[in-house]
Amino acid sequence: MIDIVIPKNNEEDFVAIAEKLGYKGLCFLYNYNDYLNKQKNFETKKIKIYRGVLAENKNINKIKSKPKNEKVFVVVRSSSDDRKIIEGSKAHMIFSFEDNIKRDFIHQRASGLNHILCKLANENDIIMGFSLSSILNTENKHVILGRIVQNIKMCRKFKVKTAIASFANNPYEMKSTHDLSSLFYILGFKNPLFLREQDIE
Repeated sequence: MIDIVIPKNNEEDFVAIAEKLGYKGLCFLYNYNDYLNKQKNFETKKIKIYRGVLAENKNINKIKSKPKNEKVFVVVRSSSDDRKIIEGSKAHMIFSFEDNIKRDFIHQRASGLNHILCKLANENDIIMGFSLSSILNTENKHVILGRIVQNIKMCRKFKVKTAIASFANNPYEMKSTHDLSSLFYILGFKNPLFLREQDIE
């Protein structure tokens, strides 16, 4: 079980909390420049540390081509460019579709996902990420929860690969593996999956 987090020079705090919460690994996401500079190996006996790039559409091609001889785990926050990124297989994971700023329709949530994106994600082996941070850091929790429920149903229908994670900036936003699994089980995942080592390496 690997959690995905977005540190702000607080990696040691994340490691300490992750060990207490029972995670087997942590994936730190950095912007491209920070990724190249973050070469420090964190000493920990209990969990394995991975690194990835939190990319934007404008620099994703540069990320995919560098650094040489190294597979870079590329994660993108959902935006208006989702279809372009998924069609081009430019990322390994896209997350937080539910943060779409559009207002919900009368009979359907504006959840950021649709059947076209799901089919493309399935074909191109893109992981759809579901974020605890999206739930914790919004005033309209009922809206975000409703959108997550709808997106889970859509991912299950089109057999899209998924992963749950905290995507926390603050270590204290992390939850135990049991609590996170239980939450997303209630929201519709029959078997909530965390990021796996083979997804990164």
